[in-house]
Amino acid sequence: MSVAAAIRTGDVAELPGKRDEDWRWTDLRGLIRQAPPPSQPIAPQDFGTGPFDAMAEEVRVLANGAGDVRIEVGPASDRTVALRVLARGEGGHTGRVAVMVAPGARLTLLESYEGEGGYLGHTTLTIGVSEGASVERIVLAADSAEGVSVSQAQVQLEAGSTYAQTVLATGARRQRLETQVNHPGGHAALRMDGVYLLADKRHADLTTVVTHAAVDGTTDQLIKGVVRDQARGVFQGKIVVAEGADRTDARMGHHALILSDRAEVDAKPELEIYADDVSCAHGNTIGALDEDALFYARQRGIPEAEARAMLTEAFVGEVVDRIGHEGAREAARAWVAERLR
Repeated sequence: MSVAAAIRTGDVAELPGKRDEDWRWTDLRGLIRQAPPPSQPIAPQDFGTGPFDAMAEEVRVLANGAGDVRIEVGPASDRTVALRVLARGEGGHTGRVAVMVAPGARLTLLESYEGEGGYLGHTTLTIGVSEGASVERIVLAADSAEGVSVSQAQVQLEAGSTYAQTVLATGARRQRLETQVNHPGGHAALRMDGVYLLADKRHADLTTVVTHAAVDGTTDQLIKGVVRDQARGVFQGKIVVAEGADRTDARMGHHALILSDRAEVDAKPELEIYADDVSCAHGNTIGALDEDALFYARQRGIPEAEARAMLTEAFVGEVVDRIGHEGAREAARAWVAERLR
């Protein structure tokens, strides 16, 4: 099953659905009964400036899938690039992004998804991080409430490299942000974080798979979510430690708040370990706001709505504080505050 194939051929039977284990909570085949027509070209300037344009040395645009994007960072270079993935209309489209970071280089990739209308969009990213190179990827997914958006990233790390990722999601009719990482060990370091803040009937799916193939690799993952109204959050995280990948150190945590009776969170954290000498753990909690903390805040004269927003902001702030790029970190804080207050 493939979203890209369904868009190209117009065959909705190609869409993944609830019978596909990795897609059972984000059923596209049951949602989309008829393939949309191809998306029409759009002018990027109609969307104005992006959320990260002012922080970047270069802005690259993928508009309704037109014009594949290639980003290359030469040896020992340090670049900050804003990538805008734009979608508008009622059509279907696919787009491709290729990123290659040379040995010893550093890239900050500030990626945004901006949508209007009831589109079906699919974006494929391939990211190669060479030996000793460093990448920080910050993703702000602000798709349309009527849109269906799937982003699938394949990350290949080399020995001694560093890759850090933070995904900030507001959901859509269906929104899936998937990242698969091939981890070579060799003292490569991986951080995979995310925040989803969902309201109304929005749906967001954060899916990650990390495969540790050899010795001496680290993974640190923290996902936090907040859902209200009739929204639905999905987290699927898998860390695989292959045979022989000794001295792997992997941590995964997912924690969510449900702020209404009709909201839903589905979580599936997994560890598959085929090596003996490892240090791995995962944790998962889903609950409501701490009523005692809310009571103490109200006793200090803070109105209930403001107290709830303050406590929720502190809850997700742990993830935001881990963003390395200062400008993106402040933008993420503003994004959280705007949606909670």
